[in-house]
Amino acid sequence: MSLDWSSFMKKSIVFLFHAGFWVCYFFLALFLSMIFMAMIYYSQEEETDGAMGSIFLTLQFLALFPSVSSFYIFYRFLFPKYLQQEKIKRSIIYGVGIAMLLSFFAVGIASLANGMSSDATDLAASLVFSLFISVVSFLCGMMGLVIRGFITWYEEIKLKQALQQKNQEMELALLKAQLDPHFLFNTINNIDVLLLKDAEAGSNYLNKLSDIMRFILFETKTEEIPLIQEITYIEKYIALQKIRTANEQYVDFEVIGIPDNQTIAPMAFIPFIENAFKHTTNKKIENAIKISIQIEDASIHLTCENKFDQYRKVENSNGLGNQLIEKRLQLLYPNRHTLQIENQNEMYRVDLSIQY
Repeated sequence: MSLDWSSFMKKSIVFLFHAGFWVCYFFLALFLSMIFMAMIYYSQEEETDGAMGSIFLTLQFLALFPSVSSFYIFYRFLFPKYLQQEKIKRSIIYGVGIAMLLSFFAVGIASLANGMSSDATDLAASLVFSLFISVVSFLCGMMGLVIRGFITWYEEIKLKQALQQKNQEMELALLKAQLDPHFLFNTINNIDVLLLKDAEAGSNYLNKLSDIMRFILFETKTEEIPLIQEITYIEKYIALQKIRTANEQYVDFEVIGIPDNQTIAPMAFIPFIENAFKHTTNKKIENAIKISIQIEDASIHLTCENKFDQYRKVENSNGLGNQLIEKRLQLLYPNRHTLQIENQNEMYRVDLSIQY
């Protein structure tokens, strides 16, 4: 319901901008046309009412056709394809060309409709008038760019506000999910037992747990982090999970490619991996969990699989739901990610690709 209302308000604002501009423009064009008509009427005494009506319609055609066409060509084509891509020179060149082409075309049509004269003076006057219409048409196109730019700016503000709100919700959810009392309790107990057997190894795992808590509390507050930090967190998390089983082949984790200067939103991959551990019911089988991160020049790809027993209940946890994770991805990477989730034959598989 809130999304429908937000969409309705957005469309209403856009409509009001367009309607307001064209109402003002129409009355201005009508006012100038009437002044021009009055000048012609008093300067040409033999002008008939029919001819005056024809001139009036011609003026309205020249005032509206090039201007309306330029406005919406600039609005729908020039802005997203060139200006928004910071191609300023092309935007100016194409804008001037479009305005002149439409204006010369409109003046040509009007001249044919009213009987074109081959007189040099009339041709020169038509040329000057075409240039004047080109200027008006270009200014209307510029107004289209301004309105489209304002609407885009407004949409970006609303998107940032939604993202900020969603990130705040995610921070609270992540704290509940990551600082799971069961996970902390079991991990600390395992480290305690390990300290009695191998103090050095126990201390090493204790440092990993400390690093994980530090990462969750401090590193997740930024919009992006180096990809290597996310991978390092995953490695430490897997290491702590493996303390709970003697099966060395419990988890298969691989990173394909080198994380150089890539960045990623914090916790983009981790919730899927945590859910895999929480829903894997048998820790004794080999490759119960398979995790692969493939780093390419233009994208990062995560594959996470876990085996589970569909007849065995899993303890309730504070894990993040798929809907919340997907919503966050949509806000962080709109039109720049693909997410596929499969759940069949006692195998749960997540495929996530993020494009730079």
